[in-house]
Amino acid sequence: MSAAKYDLTVIGSGPSGQRAAVAAAKMKKRVAVVEARSVVGGVCINTGTIPSKTMREAVLHLSGYNYRSVYGVNYRVKEKITMADLAFRVQAVIRTEVDVTEAQLSRNGIDVVHGIARFVDPHQVRVEGAQADTTLESDRVIIAVGTKPACSPKVPINGRTIVNSDQILDLPVLPRSLIVVGGGVVGVEYTCMFAILGVRVTMIEKRNRLLEFADQEIVEALSYHLRDSRVTLRLGEEVESVEELPDGTVVANLESKKRVSGDALLYAVGRQGNIDELNLAAAGIEADNRGRIPVDEHYQTKVEHIFAVGDVVGFPSLASVSMEQGRIAAARAFDDHATTSNPSFYPYGIYTIPEISFIGKTEEQLTDEDVPYEVGMAYYREVARGQIRGDTTGRLKLVFHRDTRKVLGVHIIGEGAAELVHIGQAVMILGGTVDYFVDTVFNYPTLAECYKVAAFNGLGRLHRYQST
Repeated sequence: MSAAKYDLTVIGSGPSGQRAAVAAAKMKKRVAVVEARSVVGGVCINTGTIPSKTMREAVLHLSGYNYRSVYGVNYRVKEKITMADLAFRVQAVIRTEVDVTEAQLSRNGIDVVHGIARFVDPHQVRVEGAQADTTLESDRVIIAVGTKPACSPKVPINGRTIVNSDQILDLPVLPRSLIVVGGGVVGVEYTCMFAILGVRVTMIEKRNRLLEFADQEIVEALSYHLRDSRVTLRLGEEVESVEELPDGTVVANLESKKRVSGDALLYAVGRQGNIDELNLAAAGIEADNRGRIPVDEHYQTKVEHIFAVGDVVGFPSLASVSMEQGRIAAARAFDDHATTSNPSFYPYGIYTIPEISFIGKTEEQLTDEDVPYEVGMAYYREVARGQIRGDTTGRLKLVFHRDTRKVLGVHIIGEGAAELVHIGQAVMILGGTVDYFVDTVFNYPTLAECYKVAAFNGLGRLHRYQST
């Protein structure tokens, strides 16, 4: 059987694969996308980013959380919230996003082949599945297979009471108590959601703080919110074993000899590259012990015509960054050297409750680098929009250089943080100073005013320092 010939084969249709395929199609290349699932969108749309963020929105709406400071702590939109209530909204959004992705690929003339991809040699990929049994041959290949939840022999996942993040919405009922193992982004986001629903959550994390890559002051504020929502944080603790008792209760035995019990357990310790079926050796590529594929700054593997993008290349594993990686890899694959991007200006959005978003350097990084900086702080309660929205605990931190006044970092915790950070991002990319926020008029009432408040606060500290 002769192979179908393409300019580019993209393995995976998540954010990075989709963006790579579309970018190549815009360059008039013949592109095929291979997707193992029966629907496009990868982990992002089907089990990861979109479901978890939609569930978060459903939790906030149904629980009335955002307006409890206005209407009282007992305020609810729906009294008895079920897993079915959450799944209903999630499935509706997934269906729409799948349709949108399919339409975009089709509109750009991209062939989508459903099945498991396996390298035959560096240029040929065999695809086998219920809908396909074919070989694709191409000049360039982009691997965008994403990741799957990591597993551990200590944690016997059963899909009912002991689940990973891909299975969380399949819980038959809302548990009264939940154990979350892992204090990374996924673990913390789900901890927040379940805590807001009134579930007693115990989080177990082997490191001594959550989200080590984020600003310490912001993480401390989040930890306060978690404890205020009756979450028990077991930091510096490691799970030795997990067992399900005859009565259905789940028990996590810790190395410190503590026992933590709950109705269910979510195992959210890391993710593994989805490479098991790929036969990378036939392509001349190796992955590390976590299934990550090494690449250079242009996402090129050690095989010149093969690129890898998205979560399978490791940190930061953000959908937004994955999209950019796909775009750049497609450009580089076809010798477009004009397409560039600056990772130091990539924003981070963490959809905890309240959400966290940041860009640039943290205070800890600047201290380590001996950079002279000053901080300006604004609290949501200081601006009218914060009072109107019922979020009086949010805050925005501006970090800027003492001498040049250039903005070095923006760190926000509070509702709308992931949108608000983009104002700071634009100023930083354009090389702006903290004075921009002082001299600019923002709509009133908005959360954007926090930038002006923080700028005045920071410059006030700077002037006090300079006048002493």
